[in-house]
Amino acid sequence: MWYLCVFYHRLLDYRKPEVESLAQLFGAIEDPQNDDVPFQLQWKLPPHYHTDSPFHFVNLPSEQLAHNIATRSILVKGMYELWGEGSSYEELKESVLSYPDERKLPYLDSDSTFKITVDCFGKVISLEEQKELIQGLSYIPFKGRVKLRNPDHNFWLIEVDNYGGNNGLPPIVQKRIFFGREVGGADRKLIPTYQLKSRNYLGPTAMDAEMAFLMANQALATSGKLVYDPFVGTGSILVAAAHFGAMTMGADIDIRVVRDGRGPNCNVWSNFKQYGLPMPVGLLRADNNLPPWRPTLKEVFDAIICDPPYGVRAGGRKSGGRKLLKGAVEPYTVPDDKRTDHIPSTAPYSLVECVHDLLDLAAKMLVMGGRLVFFYPVLREDDFAETHFPEHPCFKLISSSEQILSSRYSRVLLTMVKTGPYTEEIAEVARIKHMEFKENHVKWLEDGNLHSAVFSPADAHVTEAADPKLIKDPKPKYRGKYV
Repeated sequence: MWYLCVFYHRLLDYRKPEVESLAQLFGAIEDPQNDDVPFQLQWKLPPHYHTDSPFHFVNLPSEQLAHNIATRSILVKGMYELWGEGSSYEELKESVLSYPDERKLPYLDSDSTFKITVDCFGKVISLEEQKELIQGLSYIPFKGRVKLRNPDHNFWLIEVDNYGGNNGLPPIVQKRIFFGREVGGADRKLIPTYQLKSRNYLGPTAMDAEMAFLMANQALATSGKLVYDPFVGTGSILVAAAHFGAMTMGADIDIRVVRDGRGPNCNVWSNFKQYGLPMPVGLLRADNNLPPWRPTLKEVFDAIICDPPYGVRAGGRKSGGRKLLKGAVEPYTVPDDKRTDHIPSTAPYSLVECVHDLLDLAAKMLVMGGRLVFFYPVLREDDFAETHFPEHPCFKLISSSEQILSSRYSRVLLTMVKTGPYTEEIAEVARIKHMEFKENHVKWLEDGNLHSAVFSPADAHVTEAADPKLIKDPKPKYRGKYV
């Protein structure tokens, strides 16, 4: 059945991948790990609508599935069984009256309570106008009682104005009016509850709460699954996964983060305690370049979710120190009396090496069908459509969702599913693919110098000579793409 799916107008590239991931989580489809083409739901737009519109139709096999997706999603505002639509209220009336009675009457009986909400996109409607519009629905034979809090049935009258493209919204040819029954709606208290400004323990690279929940949804985090973050930091991603019931485990190379924090009541553990979430299974001081797992340990985690250090807000580090890596000094053993307070030496860890190690770790430690979800940086001088993402023979890329952060830099959320077992032969194929990736990609990836590529002028001579008015960042076409 086709449902009207109304999105929040933000993070536009992330909307459909999240819904499709949740559809798989709630059992709408079989596991796509053996398919050649990633699963995609059936989508269609209302007439004359832009693809960036918040309004889409999605075909789902059951109302229960639509409800489950809407209540868990971060970017879905609501799912609706559409009773009618039109470009005017006269057309809307004809459409609603022609909708089958057997679909409408069960929700109009005298024993039920209901509420009608008027919403709009692209304009503001006063309370008086809302009352008039609700009274204009008198042709619908409501027999139940009106109840504004927790009614049995919620009905929505949604008007989309033909506002053009002057206010940062995607244009439409003519206005559209929808009327339908709410099947499921988003939990609007979720993000304010977990927002970073109220978090007990934060670091400079803490993941935004909305994005952390999106990543957890892409990874299919749910009760009974074990989720791992090899760059855990202050635990923002694991907090989101734990909210959905997953068991969590994290690691970080900085022992001061995972062990000490800012004291006994201000650390990673206290973030979980703050929200009443289950504590992580464990937090390790571990190096992604030298993972602590024994060689025979494989297929432990259901999902790996992380934000690798790619050198904009923080650079990556690995064990060893510059002198040790250059062979100037020999490896040393930490004395027993220094083990409790020793801070190991570290050296720079380029993104190209970090990504290779991450894919290798995931290939070994993820179960079959497990998901790897991580951010990957992109310089916008390159064509995004031709961007070459990291590859591994054990994985299939499910989705790549871009978030534009500046005129020169964006990050892409990559979601991969494990489709094949890890073997020594596969490891060698992966090594060759990695070398090709390293040779063919842009130089900042190998040098780990993304920070200067993002924040330095593209051409110093041109910048000095040019008129400052001409080098300002262009205004975004739609504000939702830049959020």
